[in-house]
Amino acid sequence: MAEAKAPVLGKQGKADLPKALFSEPFHESLVHEAARADLNSRRRGTHSSLTRGEVSMTGAKAWRQKGTGRARVGALGVPHRYGGGAAFGPKPRHYTFKINRKARQRALRASLSVHAERGSVAVLASGAFKEPSTQQAADALAKWGAGAPTLVVVGAEEDAAAKSFRNIPRVQVAQAAAAGVADVIGAASLVVSEQALEELASRLGEGGGPVPKAEPAAAAEGEAK
Repeated sequence: MAEAKAPVLGKQGKADLPKALFSEPFHESLVHEAARADLNSRRRGTHSSLTRGEVSMTGAKAWRQKGTGRARVGALGVPHRYGGGAAFGPKPRHYTFKINRKARQRALRASLSVHAERGSVAVLASGAFKEPSTQQAADALAKWGAGAPTLVVVGAEEDAAAKSFRNIPRVQVAQAAAAGVADVIGAASLVVSEQALEELASRLGEGGGPVPKAEPAAAAEGEAK
């Protein structure tokens, strides 16, 4: 597979996308499982309802068994009466489930590769934002023709770039260490900074590998041998 290229946001040229990150075949079931795990982990699971034993209501018999002409009745806190406790109501729980680290890494590489195949990814040059500028960020996205929603992935130290994009409608900003499969696959367009590419490469482990800056050194070692 030929090395993919992506436009540089706010500039005329194009940048090479690291093949280790943007050449993974798409695995629908794996991506679905990883995205579901990401979304489930964000659920707080604090919903709760009162059971029959927890409602604030007397447990005494409502009226005597016979002689009233009414149907016999017991406690008023039963589930089928108004104000009674819930029979099978929700209780606090967690929704997270385990997915293997290598499977999650493979799913994230597959999600990135989808954007490379359809040409919906752009690269943000290092130092493009010395200070926050929402207008500059909005103009760069408009010039590129970014589809919404847009995900902007920045490095851990790129605060100026993060502040520039975060106030634009339908633009989500995430650090490379926190970007999940659901974020990437759910975005119509993707913007990745050069620093974020390096962090993603180190995060994705053996499949990711470093961004191709170490190739000359590796070639030199091969010639020395």
